Amino acid sequence: MNDASKLDVDHVVPLEEAWSSGANTWDADRREAYANDLAAPRSLVAVTASTNRSKGKKDPAEWLPPAPSALCTYLEDWTATKLRWNLTADQNEHDTLARLASQCPDAKVTYEPAP
Repeated sequence: MNDASKLDVDHVVPLEEAWSSGANTWDADRREAYANDLAAPRSLVAVTASTNRSKGKKDPAEWLPPAPSALCTYLEDWTATKLRWNLTADQNEHDTLARLASQCPDAKVTYEPAP
């Protein structure tokens, strides 16, 4: 894609999902750090505006990338972001991640804990 106006910066783990996964207990500075996490290349990604809107606040149990080739990267990025920020996963989200992981035998999740 050559038209930047058709792209959005997407929080891999949406702000509302982060809120319900533990960010609701954070102070304002930590929430701001999460929202603007430029130190972790997996937390914020450029996606088409339509993809970002279709995903909204959904987790992997409710939404997956439309391109099958993006599945494993998305799952790695989701998991790395949740771990980086010490966010929880509900049972449905956990079960979906575990089920889909079998499609990604070469996946490797690496992350640095957020400051």
